[in-house]
Amino acid sequence: MKILHLSDTHGMHHRLRELPEADVVVHSGDFCMYGESREALDFVNWFCDLPYPHKLFISGNHDHCMYGYEINGLDANVHYLCNSGIEIEGVKFYGIPLFVQDDAFGRLNGYYSDISKDTDVLITHTPACGILDLDDSFGTGPINNGSEELLKRITGIHLKAHLFGHIHRQHGIMEQNGIIFSNGAIMNDDYEHINTPNIIEI
Repeated sequence: MKILHLSDTHGMHHRLRELPEADVVVHSGDFCMYGESREALDFVNWFCDLPYPHKLFISGNHDHCMYGYEINGLDANVHYLCNSGIEIEGVKFYGIPLFVQDDAFGRLNGYYSDISKDTDVLITHTPACGILDLDDSFGTGPINNGSEELLKRITGIHLKAHLFGHIHRQHGIMEQNGIIFSNGAIMNDDYEHINTPNIIEI
């Protein structure tokens, strides 16, 4: 299965043209810039129109208009994952969004605990600690900005891939302990330059 991985488009999704072929396209959050409903609607309409057999997306911390919101009327091949999963052609996907409300009240750790052990592809907005998560947003030197709890959880699951974003400057793909890790952040740190979308195969 070939997966096209996008993340952190921040309202600039219309700048993505001539995307590569894939069986599944995944967006791992931050499709909005300001968290407004009109941004989310514009993204969802664009995403639904993409010519891929299967399309999955989750929310990121910039997508706070999606908090507590249920999406109805999506095409049959488009799925919004919110602490939920779906199986496609024998591959089990599971998605966990990043909402500030959940992070502030410690609910994220519980959501990580709920990840099914038979998950093949995990989709989160946040990276796991130490994996494509070095950040220097505050100018005090690079720090690991990923989740330690998420790292603990994925070490107990035989994942094939973990797809995330959030840390723009760490865009890229790496493999560790048999797991493909993909930081699909499209926008660079300056929110001007577009990174090449990631393609992974499992």
